[in-house]
Amino acid sequence: MATFDLSRLRAVVFDTDGVVTDTARVHAAAWKHVFDGFLRGRGAAPFDVRGDYLAYVDGRPRLDGVRTFLASRGISLPEGGQGDEPGAATVHGLGRAKDALFVKAIEEHGVAAYPSTVALLHELRRRGCRTAVVSASRHCRAVVSSAGLLHLFDVLVGGADAAELSLPGKPDPALFLEAARRLESPPAEVAIVEDALPGVEAGRRGGFGLIVAVDRSGSRAEAMRAAGADAVVADLADADIAGRVPVGRP
Repeated sequence: MATFDLSRLRAVVFDTDGVVTDTARVHAAAWKHVFDGFLRGRGAAPFDVRGDYLAYVDGRPRLDGVRTFLASRGISLPEGGQGDEPGAATVHGLGRAKDALFVKAIEEHGVAAYPSTVALLHELRRRGCRTAVVSASRHCRAVVSSAGLLHLFDVLVGGADAAELSLPGKPDPALFLEAARRLESPPAEVAIVEDALPGVEAGRRGGFGLIVAVDRSGSRAEAMRAAGADAVVADLADADIAGRVPVGRP
């Protein structure tokens, strides 16, 4: 059980994909399409939507994901640039191809939110707790907006903000620290909710007051605790709130 004790926490920061919205599998499918197409004929194992996604791309900025996964197959590519054609044999080319597939998928099918996360957000806000949502993706605002959840967050820090501010990607805590700064709360009084190991490690490195890891697969609890999680839950329905009377209630 994870408990958000609002007698010592002023705010909660949520990762987007896999915590707030059910978009992690959309990302994984897009990565598989791009990487498998690139690897075909190269004698390398195809991209695994579970193992490789969690190990090499989950929670990382898109270009870091390209580099990290290809390194696992012993492949390095030229960096290229933002003008590369999607699918070109460069880091930027593969990253742009994945980005195009992800955008097309959310435009065609929309974005679903996890009901338990939405319920937790409503209850936190009823109790006067501030909330933020973060993502390494430049599409953070579009994803959260498509899910109809923008009104539940005081602060949003996405990949576009990270690029503008030159924030390094997870496991560096810079993204979370920027959210805490905008929430006007010291990290020790902020909780982090993450589903990716680099994000859990970022929370630990940043000195945050509580790190709750969401392990929907039920297979990474030990690794998440080793990375710094204070509590691991299969779903945020298993989380509790204590320490502050809800606004408007006796």
